[in-house]
Amino acid sequence: MLKRYGEELQIVFDELIKMASLAVGAVRKAADAFQKGDQDAAREIMQGDENVNRFEKEIEQKALRIIIKYQPVANDLRDVTCALKMITDIERIGDQAADIASVFLRIGEPVKDADVSVMAAHVAGMAESAVNSFVNGDDELARKTIALDDESDRLFNIIKDKMCERLKAHPDEAEKIIYIMMIAKYLERIGDHAVNICEWAIFVKTGIYKDSKIM
Repeated sequence: MLKRYGEELQIVFDELIKMASLAVGAVRKAADAFQKGDQDAAREIMQGDENVNRFEKEIEQKALRIIIKYQPVANDLRDVTCALKMITDIERIGDQAADIASVFLRIGEPVKDADVSVMAAHVAGMAESAVNSFVNGDDELARKTIALDDESDRLFNIIKDKMCERLKAHPDEAEKIIYIMMIAKYLERIGDHAVNICEWAIFVKTGIYKDSKIM
């Protein structure tokens, strides 16, 4: 029974990794698309979000079946319930990558902003590290990844201040400036979801969630 439980849980983890790879890949592709003005790539990202959503439903169903079938307790229950929590954040990362692609299509031209590019690479790396921290049971990596969110906030504030100054100087570019701010905000939210994943990774390893022992 325990062997079969472990095998089924590993399937959930394997699919979670695939789902995360799609979502993080979409963030990186979105950043590349709006720099190069690749509208076809942006449309592919939006269509590809359906695959992330499909993974979410399949993983959720498998995790719930494990709970019903095996009625896990203690650490085993912690693993499967955290997987359920994490797929929500991963799905939202995919959604926000699709939102970035959608905003770029509205702009209709390349967005060549060094700070936006740096922020996109930074939060994509955070998301990747967050999932790795969970999969590998590495709570130290999770804590290091959480600390990186300060840089996400700093980059967002730089972009915000720069866009405010640009708006004052070029009010005729208001629509484009607003869209760039939307992209930056979506990137900031991706960083926040990476932090959420890390917090669940720490909980799986230690039983402590946001400094409060739950299980």
